[in-house]
Amino acid sequence: MSERLTLDDLAVPMRALRLLAADFGHLPAPTVSVSPIYPERLELSLHSGLPGFEAWREALGIAAEDVDHHVHDGGRTRALCASVAYAGAELELVGYGDVPASVQVEAAV
Repeated sequence: MSERLTLDDLAVPMRALRLLAADFGHLPAPTVSVSPIYPERLELSLHSGLPGFEAWREALGIAAEDVDHHVHDGGRTRALCASVAYAGAELELVGYGDVPASVQVEAAV
């Protein structure tokens, strides 16, 4: 990270966000993150279940086999992550959802 970065230095992910809003404005609203720590990255995260993640994944043309799956919070939360190049930016898509209680019980046995 450079302390000399300006807002102009974040133009690539912000341009990608503008294009996403124009092309995919009908999709669920994600939490959006742009950071000077990773000035080429745009992160879209969806915290209200995995259907929103899947809608974005399909719209962005990310293959299901390119999605990483992780379990957090003692086996109660699943996270799906995928990256794709979009409009010159590294777009990171993240979705969070609850692990069904029946799966939690099976995992504990």
